[in-house]
This record gives sequence, structure tokens and C-alpha cells, in this order.
Amino acid sequence: MVELGHFSLNGMYQKGDVILGGLFEVHYFTVFPELSFTSEPQQLYCEGFTSCGFQQAQTMAFAVDEINRDPDLLPNIKLGYQLYDDCQKLGVSLRAALSLASGTEKEFLLDDNCSGSPPVLGIVGDPGSTNSIAISSKDHYWKCPSCIPKAHFDDRGKYPSFFRTIPSDSFQVRAMIQILRRLGWTWVGLLFSDDDYGVHAARSFQSSLAESGGCVAYSQVLPKDNRPTELQRIVGEIKSSSARVVVVFSNEAYLLPLVDEVVVQNVKGLQWIASEAWTTSSVFHTPRLMPYLGGTLGIAIRRGEIPGLRDFLLSIRPNDQPDNNPGNNMVRQFWEAVFGCRLEPPAGWVEAGGDVCTGQEDLRDVETNCGDVSELRPEYNVYKAVYALAHALHDLMQCVPGTGPFSGNRCASLQRLEHWQLVHYLERVNFTTGFGDRVSFDDNGDALAIYDILNWAWLQDGSVQVENVGVIDESAPAGQELTLDEDRIFWNFESRKPPRSVCSESCPPGTRVARKKGEPVCCFDCISCAEGEVSNTTDSAECLKCPEDFWSSPERDLCIPKGVEFLSYQESLGISLMTASLLGALICAVVLGIFTHYRNTPVVKANNSELSFLLLLSLKLCFLCSLLFIGRPRLWTCQLRHAAFGISFVLCVSCILVKTMVVLAVFRTSKPGGKASLKWFGAGQQRGTVLVLTSFQAAICTAWLVSASPTPHKNMRYHNDKIVYECVVGSVAGFGALLGYIGLLAFLSFLLAFLARNLPDNFNEAKFITFSMLIFCAVWISFVPAYISSPGKYADAVEIFAILASSFGILVALFGPKCYIILLRPERNTKKALMGRFDGNK
Repeated sequence: MVELGHFSLNGMYQKGDVILGGLFEVHYFTVFPELSFTSEPQQLYCEGFTSCGFQQAQTMAFAVDEINRDPDLLPNIKLGYQLYDDCQKLGVSLRAALSLASGTEKEFLLDDNCSGSPPVLGIVGDPGSTNSIAISSKDHYWKCPSCIPKAHFDDRGKYPSFFRTIPSDSFQVRAMIQILRRLGWTWVGLLFSDDDYGVHAARSFQSSLAESGGCVAYSQVLPKDNRPTELQRIVGEIKSSSARVVVVFSNEAYLLPLVDEVVVQNVKGLQWIASEAWTTSSVFHTPRLMPYLGGTLGIAIRRGEIPGLRDFLLSIRPNDQPDNNPGNNMVRQFWEAVFGCRLEPPAGWVEAGGDVCTGQEDLRDVETNCGDVSELRPEYNVYKAVYALAHALHDLMQCVPGTGPFSGNRCASLQRLEHWQLVHYLERVNFTTGFGDRVSFDDNGDALAIYDILNWAWLQDGSVQVENVGVIDESAPAGQELTLDEDRIFWNFESRKPPRSVCSESCPPGTRVARKKGEPVCCFDCISCAEGEVSNTTDSAECLKCPEDFWSSPERDLCIPKGVEFLSYQESLGISLMTASLLGALICAVVLGIFTHYRNTPVVKANNSELSFLLLLSLKLCFLCSLLFIGRPRLWTCQLRHAAFGISFVLCVSCILVKTMVVLAVFRTSKPGGKASLKWFGAGQQRGTVLVLTSFQAAICTAWLVSASPTPHKNMRYHNDKIVYECVVGSVAGFGALLGYIGLLAFLSFLLAFLARNLPDNFNEAKFITFSMLIFCAVWISFVPAYISSPGKYADAVEIFAILASSFGILVALFGPKCYIILLRPERNTKKALMGRFDGNK
């Protein structure tokens, strides 16, 4: 029978009823033997002792010791542990995990039938993602629960027995995104280590940043082999990029060579964002690196307090280890590293001047980080992981037979305990640490997500102080997860203010984002919104059209009501036209008063006083109807203005037409046999003719208003930023009929007056009628093209002007000469003067 070999692993061991395993990075370099393939190879060994990993291992030992002394937790059961150093090497981690899970080490050999309890019930560690993934894959075959304080991956289906006491990478990424958004950084560089942790975190970060509207300026993998040319290329891209913020997912082993190259190329003015893997690393806190890394913001594992741990660490003695097991060489290596001596010196050591340790040295006499418990972050999570396993085992032992959670209501037995049974209880564990943190696991095996935000403050004396400037708690209400005290942050810039890191400055309100072809979405141009469109938010993707009655402000950031345009009583043009209208109406009233006062004089009687009074009244209505064209159009003003205008003017022109006919009739009576014509055109016939002619216009207006009434209209064709209020005629045919009928009567009056122009002066009012009708026709003929070509309120002004001009023309031409005789030449206002003049001409 061939004897099985076993791995020579560096570790610590303590016996117990139940054994917990642990893997920690106590050394950071592994030396592999030469492989000749002709003889059995030598065992590999580790170099480069790190006190951080050793302190984590001792924290687990302290937690086990504390649990064993607790009478309420796992009474009558003594916990033991087997802790191994994985030397930060995947191969060593796998060897240690296999030894813990399968019991191949001599301390854990089962009987020949592999009966009894498993070698270890659970494994705490390994802190690295790559190692943890590999370990969990192997432990899955044994269903061995792994409670990892610091690993980074998210696949519960592949690793059902995997738990961790810090948040997942997904939450770390979300936490970083929140910080970037809070500080307005949308254009960042990304560096990540070439391992599972870095690759997974970088992929998640890029997708989450894109969802939040940010962009990655460059993305570079930190090489494993630290090739100088590759490091120079990466730093060159960092230096040439416009991104002022650099996000790094890596540990110090990958990052330190790059930082050295940053110093060589003197790349300053960057804001570094550290993942939790290197946020608390003191290797960067040197005067040489602080000009470049000062002000770094980082995500850190939640800090905790472990009472009694400092005394436990300072009480370590290499000769006092549990069971005095030779496997406890981890403590011996620590002791030799701290005191610079050898407990078991090899031959020639003393002769070469080396010191020999007694094992009784006092750790308080040397400067070491061993007793520093001010920043317990990984250690605190190791502590929680051990207690999680202990509470799960305690709950398992409290099961009452017949009420168990397994098939047949069975309970698990410590003598025949299977790993998957412990996993069942570990999934339901829920307790609170002495520091006040609640520990439980969600469906992914993750503990409650909470991070501290740290800032590297570079003090004036050259030292570095790591300040806690905020916290990110996923259990907080939505929108309140991030608490950040920006006033306490040290900014490593001359301005002592946070830098700007954007590809393109935000587009202000009034502009829209125009993407640059072939560039990330964060790189864009700002295009001003077109007229009539606005954007009232920063970085608006598009401009929105204003509602119909609104227009864009000069800044294009809000819609303002459009200006309103109509012929107003407040503007100078409206005031002028209104004044002319009232003046015309007043003159008509004065002339009417004069004619009324002098109604018995020959001039008034000779000019048919009744028709003159009616004509003056119609002229007054013509003047007043023009006021309906001033002011904001309403439905009633639109309907009334044209009807009043049409009827008033027809009344006026009808009176003139009848007066002309009367003049001709009177002239015919002065000739033999002419009295019959005047008999058929007496006062009744004159009033009837005026009434009938006016009634035709009233009928036209009624038909027009009933069929297609004029209505107010908001015209937006003339001006983009103005609303022109106007009255649309409704029916062009109706409006044409109205004007055509007035024109017909005016033409008839003009024609008859023209025929009567050569009558004797005493009766020759036809000259003045001809002249007035000539003015009337000229005004309204020129009105048509002027009205059509005039926009908005000017069309109303043209119509008012035509009304006033034609009205004044008639008023002055017909009543001016008569008022002149009545008021200034009264001697001519006699029958004798009128008849004598007639006789003289005869």
C-alpha cells in the first residue's frame, strides 16, 4: 500500500470538538522548487511576512477563544481551528482548502471508513476573489460552507455554500457611482487588476456608469508581470487624457508598480478613487507618493471594534501556542520577523552574528502594528464570520427532535453532521455584534451592505492621516444611502476644491445635447434651441416646442406668452384714428346744429333739409362705426363693425343719390310741363327710396351674418412671436356684396351728378355731389389693394382711413359751401339773392 503524501503548509492549530478552518495571506511571495522530474521535488515555501494577514489569523483565534469562554454560546462544545497561510498564491490556497475540506493532513485523518464528523465544518477566508472562487468551487463538492470576509463575486447558483461578511462588488460599484454623481464627475479613467476581482468589478462599473450617464475615458488592465513598456504606455494615456478622475479596482501588488511610473512621469493633478482592496493600504503613505496620491477618496470595509483583541495580540508567545503543535510555525515566523532573531537558529547563525530569540520577548518593547486595533476592517469581518459560523452551529444544536427542518422533521447530529445542514442554519443566522452591527445574510449570501468613505489627507508635516468623511449604507431610505461631508475632504489641488472631470461641460437650459459621432455619450456639443423651442433643464436631449399661444424667451429656457397685436386705443395710431373719428362725428353734430338753427333759411330749404338732416345723421354713424375697428376683436364687434359700416354708408349714399335725383327733378320743374316729375318724387317717395335702398343692404348683411358670420381670429402667420388678433370676414362673397352694393349706389350718384353738373349755380348741388362721389370712389377703389396687402392691425387702420376719408370728403364737399354761406356770407342766404342770381344767369 502506497503511503499518501501530504502538503507542507504553514499554519496554526488548536484542537476542539468542532474544527473551523481558516485561510489568510500571511506571506505575499511563494518560492517554488526546481523540477528535475528525476527525483521527488522539494516542498515550496513562502517569503515576505505581512503582519496584516497574521493579525487577521490571530483575530480568528481570538474569536474562537472568546466563543469558548461564552457560557451562552455553544455550551459544552469547544471550538478548535486550523489556520493556513495561502501565501497569496492560488496553488497554495487550493492545497490548503483541499486539506481542510478532505482531512488529508495528519491532524485530521478520519478512520478507514471515513466515518465521523467532517474535518472542518466551515472555512473562513480566503480574502482574494480568485482564490475564493477556486476554493468555493472545490468546497462545493464537500458542501463545505465558506464564510469569506473579503471576497468579490456574485453567483449564488454556482457557490451555494459561500457566504461573506462584506458587501458584494455590485454594491461597491454602486457606492462608487454614487460618489461620482455626488461630485459631478462623469468622465473618468478606469484601471483594474488582471484577476477575477478586477475584471468583474471593472465590467460592472462600466455598465453601471453608463446607466448613470457617465463615461469611461479609458480602460486599462494592470499587467501581472509589471512590464515597463506596458506601464509607460498606460501612464502616458492617463497623462494625455482629459479625465481628471481615475478609478482603480486593484490591490497594492498590482498598483504599486504603476504608481512608481506615475512618479517617474510626474503626473500630478489627478483625483484617485480607490476600491476597498487598497484604500487602507499604508504602503502608499510615503512622502514620495503623497504629492501624487494625496486626497485619494476610497471605499473601505466597515470599521469595527473588538474589545480585548489588543491584549490578546500583545500576549502572543511562540512557546505558549495551543497544544504546542509544530504546525504553529506561523507564530514563530511572526516572532522572528518582529524581533529579527531566530528561535531555532541553523548552524552558523550565531557565528554570523545573528540573534537568538528566547520566546519571552515583550511585543510592547518594539514598534509594531501588531497591537494597533484602531482600524479593524478586515479583522472585524473575520470576527463576524467566525461568530456567524458559531451562531449557525448553536442554532443547529438547539433543534428539538421531531421538530427539525430536515426530512421527517429530523434534527442534525454533531456526531453525523453534514456540511449542507450547517449551510441551512447559516442562511438564517441573525445576531448583533458587540459593536452594534447586525449580521445576517441575504439570498446571495451577502451581509448587510455598508461602507466607510476614506480620504487621504496629506498634512503639512508630510504625514498622512486617513479621515473617515462619509458612509454608504444600502439599508438607508432610497436617496439617502450616501452621507458625505465634503467640507472635511482634503483636495490635493491648488484651489483646494474638487476638480472638474467632464468630457463636455453641461449644456445649460436653452440648449440641447448634440452627440459627437464616434465619441462617448459624455462628449457632445451644445446646440441652441430653435425659435419657438425651449429646454428648461441641464443637458436636455431635445428642445420642446412651445404651445401655440407661447413663444421662446431670448434665452430659449422658457415659454413666454406671445405678444398680442391689434389696433389698440392705447397706441398712437389707434389714438389718432379715434380722434379723427370723434372729430368727424363732432363736426357732423355741429353742422346738424347749424342746419337745425338755420332750418328756415333759403340755403337750408333749397337743399332739401330733410335729406340733409338724414345725410348728416348717416355721416355721423359712419364716423362712429369706425370706432368698432379699434380695440381687441370680439365676436360682437366683428359682426357689428361691417354691418354698421355697410348700412351707414348705404344710408349715406342713398341720401346723396336721392338728393341728386331731387336736383334733376327740380330742374325739370323749371321748364314747361316739368311739374309732373316733381309730383312723382315728393318727400314720401324720397324717404321710401332711401328706406328701400338701405333695406337691400340690411338684407345683404343679415344673410352674411347668418351664413358665414365674421369671427375673431388669432393670426400667427405674420409674426412667430406675436398673435395678431383680427376679424376674418367669414364669407368673402358676403363682404364683396356689401362693398359692391355701396359701390353701385356711389357710381349711380356720381353718374347722375355728373349729368347734372351744368345746371344753373343756384340749383347746382350736383357739382358738389360729383366731387364728393369722386372722392368716395377714389378712396374705395384704392382701398381694395391696400386692404389686401396690409397685415394685421394695419388692415383695420386702412379700412378706418377709407371710412374717415370718404366721410370727410362727403361732409366737406356737400356741407362746407353751405356752412360758409350760412355763417360767413349771410347776405347770400336770401331767396332774392338765390333767385336773382338765377335770373341773371337766365
